[in-house]
Order: sequence, then structure tokens, then C-alpha cells
Amino acid sequence: MPDHLCVLVHGLWGNPNHLSYLNTSLREQFSEDKLHILVTKRNSGNFTYDGIELGGERVAHEIEQEIEELKQKGHDIKRISVIGYSLGGLMSRYAIGLLYHKGLFDKIEPVNFTTFATPHLGVRSPLKGLRNQIVNVLGARTLSMSGRQIFLIDEFRDTGRPLLAVLADPDSIFIEALLAFKHRTLYANVVNDRSVPYYTASFSPIDPFVDPDALDITYLNDYEPVILDPAYPVSKKMPLIKNSASLSERTRAMFGNIPTVAFMMLLVPIGSTAFLVNAAIQSFRSTQRIRLHEEGKAGIDVKGYRVPLLGTIRREMGDMLERVGTAQEHDYLSTTDAHASSPRSSRKQSHSSRQADSPDSDSDVDSIQESKNDIKSWADFPTLALTPDQFKMIENLDNVGWEKFPVFIHKHRHSHAAIIYRRQGAAFEEGHVVTRHWLSRFEI
Repeated sequence: MPDHLCVLVHGLWGNPNHLSYLNTSLREQFSEDKLHILVTKRNSGNFTYDGIELGGERVAHEIEQEIEELKQKGHDIKRISVIGYSLGGLMSRYAIGLLYHKGLFDKIEPVNFTTFATPHLGVRSPLKGLRNQIVNVLGARTLSMSGRQIFLIDEFRDTGRPLLAVLADPDSIFIEALLAFKHRTLYANVVNDRSVPYYTASFSPIDPFVDPDALDITYLNDYEPVILDPAYPVSKKMPLIKNSASLSERTRAMFGNIPTVAFMMLLVPIGSTAFLVNAAIQSFRSTQRIRLHEEGKAGIDVKGYRVPLLGTIRREMGDMLERVGTAQEHDYLSTTDAHASSPRSSRKQSHSSRQADSPDSDSDVDSIQESKNDIKSWADFPTLALTPDQFKMIENLDNVGWEKFPVFIHKHRHSHAAIIYRRQGAAFEEGHVVTRHWLSRFEI
């Protein structure tokens, strides 16, 4: 009989079918008598509009129900792993905090926690320009509660801070829950992830992969050319002098783009209008679902999950002043600002103290090595113009200690789907490599 429960959580607009390949691959490697798999389903489709809090409560409820049903069938679950894809990674982080507070991890050992292409820092664009400002404004207001939370314009409960900031607070039940897991791993696309860019999937203050052609990339043995070596993933190439294109080449390129430009001029207004109308409808429906959930009319005992989230809510004046600077005007910080915002010193101190206090020395050595590599990267690449809340999230999440694996999907320009082989087809097959690597590290 299986004593290990593995929970798979899909992302925004997703459904259990998105995780079919992960589910099938797990089953091929681990038989039913060793591993029981739960693919959550209560957040399917437009239900992901309802926010990370409500989604996390649904996931926690499904997990508790599954454990109880297995117990009634004579299965005694002793270990648990949680895998989140995209927005599902944030809902998973919320759910494990609730389960931790309710004492589940006192009875069941948390083993593997993994996220694939999860926006740990939200999805607010750190780039300047009108286009990015429009994306930040519209995105935050067309995805109901989830949109406000992942674009960091919400104020969660009585904290006065965005939910994602609370989710990464070192005094929160959510960080305590993460620390309880034996292994914490993430996979982040380095290019072509139009939903979750590298910097947020890997909670990094830099994005060294803006121009991959300018980099020498190092891959892990047996996983090339997909999984980068997390210890030394990239270095800058020596600049090359390129011959400028001839006038005839530029002219051909310009006229060659005319059909595409004309198509976009026709399609974008129609598509945008349809999207905004649908977004308004779904946001209205989401608001109704949230109200019913709060009233306890959605099949979940909400009171059971409305627990104290923070040990100590710190309301320092400095934190309040930092939030005033949420609207950034530049895509990169100056060298002085980057040094002031860098969490390197406190991160290094935290890793050192944990190494002295914790018996899990191997994990801490890896974390310290990762921190050293981060320091090198800070010197090589400019710092993104993230918000003060985001810089704090990076520091707090790095202090937990993660194994981070950058993923380079070459064959498809929709790497967000390809990273988990969300669709069948040769163009998505590099997702097989990612899954194979993940399974090689999955502790049963």
C-alpha cells in the first residue's frame, strides 16, 4: 500500500490534463503500491481567477480530503510531496502553509516541493515603456483577484502588503512550511516564456538571458542542451564585430514583414476587445464565487483555514516608505542602487547561521554555493528595476535554500507549455528532458 502522496497543481486557466505527462511519468517510475498521485481539480479553468488565497484553500482541502479517503481505505500516508506548475506553484505555497499550521506535517513528512515556471515575484513587468505600463495596468485588472495579486497591487487582509510579500515573509507559516520540506527545487525557463519570465520563476534580481547569443552556456551532463548547470550556467562571450546588413537585405526584410504587420493591425483590436469582454465577465463571476466561498457556501469550511499567517507582523515605517516606490521608471537600476538593494550580505549571513544550527549540512552547503554564484552574477549583469517588495521576496526566499535549474527550450517559442510537455508533439519534446531530470531527483 502506498505511504507517499504526491500532489500536482496546475496553473492559470489550467486543468488536470495540463499535468498529464508529469502524472504519467511519475506512474511509470513509481508503482501505485509506492506512490499515490493526486492531481487537484477544484481550481480548473476560470476558477483560477479567484486568487491565490482561495485557490490555496481549495488545494489544502483537496489534500486533506484525499488523505482521509485513503485512510478509510487502509492507506496510511506517511510522506507528502507537492508539485506546482505556473500559478499552481503559488497556490501550493499557500496550501502547504495552511497544512503546516494545522499540524499535518507533524504526522506526515514533507519530502519534495517543486515548482515549474512559477511567478514567485509576480508578473509585473520591470521594463519601461508604454507597452509594459499597459500590460501592468490591464493584466492586474483583467484577471480578477489573481491578477491583482500577481501584479502586486493588492493589500492582503490586514497586513497592508501584497499577498506575495506575505507569502515570502520569514515570520509566516508559509516560509515555515517550505523549510519543513526535505527538498526544494524549481525549474525556470530562460527564454520565450511569455507568461513567467526567468527572473520571477527563479526569484532573481537579474536576467542574464536577455540575449542568449551573447552567452557561453554550460549544460548539465546527460541533459544538454536543455538543463543548464546551476553552478556556472553562463558567461559572457567576447564581443564580435558584425557586418551591417546591406541596404537590399534590409529592404527585403522590411517588405517581408508587411503581411505580418497588416495581420496584426487587423487581429489585435478584435482579439483585444474579445479578451477584455471575456475578462470582465469572468472577473464578475469570480467575485461571486469569492463571496460564496467567504460565506462558507462553496463546500469548504473557510474558518478552518483562516489561521494566523504571521508570527509577528512588522509594520516598520521603512517598509511603508518602500511601498511608495512600487512604480519604477527604469528597466535597470544604477550601480549604486543595485548595491543598496542587493540582499547578498544578509543572505550570506543567514546561510552561515543556518549551517551552524542545522544538521542538514549538505543542503546548506549547496545553498551557500548558490549564493556565491549569485554574487558573481550580480557583478556581470545589471540589476532589474524590481519593486522593494520584490527585492525583499528574493532575499527571504533565497534564505530558505533552493536548488534552481534554468531550462533552455529551443524547439518551441511557447516554452511555458513545453517545460512540462503540456501538449503532445515533437516541438515540445524537450519537456521530456526536464521531467527526466526532475524524476532523477525525486525522493520516494
